[in-house]
Amino acid sequence: MQKEILVKNKSNQTMRAVAIDEFGGIEKMKPRELPVPKVAADEILVRVDTAGVGVWDPFEREGGFAKEFNMQTSFPHVLGSDGAGTVEEVGDDVHNLKRGDRVYGINFMSPKGGFYAEYTVIKADNAALIPQALSTRNAGVLAVDGVTALNGLDKTLQLRAGESILILGASGGIGHLAVQLAKRMKARVLAVASGQDGVEFVKRLGADKVIDGRREDILKAAHEFAPKGLDAALLTVGGKAAAQAIAALRKGGRAAYPNGVEDVPEATDGVKVSSYNGLPDPQAFAKLNELIDGGPFEVHIARTFKLEDAAQAQQALDTHYLGKLALVLS
Repeated sequence: MQKEILVKNKSNQTMRAVAIDEFGGIEKMKPRELPVPKVAADEILVRVDTAGVGVWDPFEREGGFAKEFNMQTSFPHVLGSDGAGTVEEVGDDVHNLKRGDRVYGINFMSPKGGFYAEYTVIKADNAALIPQALSTRNAGVLAVDGVTALNGLDKTLQLRAGESILILGASGGIGHLAVQLAKRMKARVLAVASGQDGVEFVKRLGADKVIDGRREDILKAAHEFAPKGLDAALLTVGGKAAAQAIAALRKGGRAAYPNGVEDVPEATDGVKVSSYNGLPDPQAFAKLNELIDGGPFEVHIARTFKLEDAAQAQQALDTHYLGKLALVLS
């Protein structure tokens, strides 16, 4: 009975959101009052606390993902691929989550809208309970970058205990999570950060050695760290730095980069270079949560913005910052 009343109450409500009526520039983003989306049998309704602002969000706004994946998009389209909040309602086929649970998840290009809103509907398999070690706020920027970091280390590189790994872009969204996850996986981590503030930040996260990629020689640092060559490299940026990281690998070494990295890294003789996607699934969330709950874990938010300032938040993606940017709704 309580569930029926909840459904009835939500079905006629509106919510604050930031949406676009067509693909295009940042001026297309508008604060709107939109209906609260309805829940299907395999979905949950989440009252959003925090939404991540990802480096890929402008690509979504411009229509890049819709074109790349041949998606039909209905407008107004609510932006925002990941976030966290509290479950308000569950579909009839959802048994692993309940009303009141703290959850985080991925809502990539959903026809029902993303996380730039007070409420979002998400497939239950694309969400998970927030690790006990994290606040709801910090979990709001975890899902996409956390799954991407883990999939790179675990599924693509198959990183093993005792191996040496270079993490490029270690002070960024994916990178600062990858540093901590790799240490939980008992690897030796050489981290390449951006700027002196980035170096100090990543040292705090427990990397074995940290250098400033803007000023220091990556090949020299890698040779000192692993004289016989590195076992693996996770590349969150491309270009010259990625080429140097690949050159520092031993024969038989391997490198991985998430799809979307510009100036795509190229393989050399004796080294395997793989691209991959950070796609969510229950197993990835379970392993990510297990690793995070293994001790203190930092999901770093550099700046927060109000929902109505989402356009300003996307503009800030082009500035220097550590970790992630977020929209705060509560």
